[in-house]
Amino acid sequence: MKVGIIGVGNIGGTLAKKFARAGHEVQVAAARGASQIRQQVEEMGAQAVEVTDVAKGVDVLILSVPFSAMPELASAVAKARPDVVLIDTSNYYPFRDGQMAELDNGKPESVCSSEQIGRPVIKAFNAVLAFTLAERGLPAGAKGRLALPVAGDDSRGKAIAAELVEAAGFDAVDAGGLAESWRQQPGNPAYCTELTSAELRDALASAELGRGARKREELMAEFIAASAFPDHDTVIRRNREVAATRDLAA
Repeated sequence: MKVGIIGVGNIGGTLAKKFARAGHEVQVAAARGASQIRQQVEEMGAQAVEVTDVAKGVDVLILSVPFSAMPELASAVAKARPDVVLIDTSNYYPFRDGQMAELDNGKPESVCSSEQIGRPVIKAFNAVLAFTLAERGLPAGAKGRLALPVAGDDSRGKAIAAELVEAAGFDAVDAGGLAESWRQQPGNPAYCTELTSAELRDALASAELGRGARKREELMAEFIAASAFPDHDTVIRRNREVAATRDLAA
């Protein structure tokens, strides 16, 4: 496949490297321009292009930017073919993105993303930490292989996203339609908790609408207050513990 990626951060950059190694043709763009990322991107085995050109000719376009930057991608997305699969890897964090009332009131993040860019998206690669994505993928069928959720309303798009999840070294789990994608948002049991396929299905099913945002804020307050940001395994452990703990008032 020909894959375009907007964003060369921890997730976007890791995906570019993995997909190029898997034999896909990958082109990457970032807001700071192709000349500024060319060396970094070429070392990944991909091609650096401008944001205005990244959608041209691709089969899949991955949007891997902070949630607040999503509206800025509408013009680039508009240049994509009608059948291009759009994958949204973003997550809403109010401390970084600013408060957004419609999300605070329960609208799923990727439903909002779809509205902002004017095209429906598939929600994938959002519920995994960068270290997990880079270092803990395993071959298909390997014991203990971790899984990632994929949500969306288009069966073809979900199938292609699932193929890319598999290429990255993870099992893909169907997480339902986009309206259900809140189940893989921050603070929920499926978010950044390193689960196998069976465990991930249970985690998605156990999510409770409205709790994730409270747990997200609880975790971020804890991490920010720490004298040093916790290491990877501590973040995974605390995500599991806090997301699985019911509110006292519940």
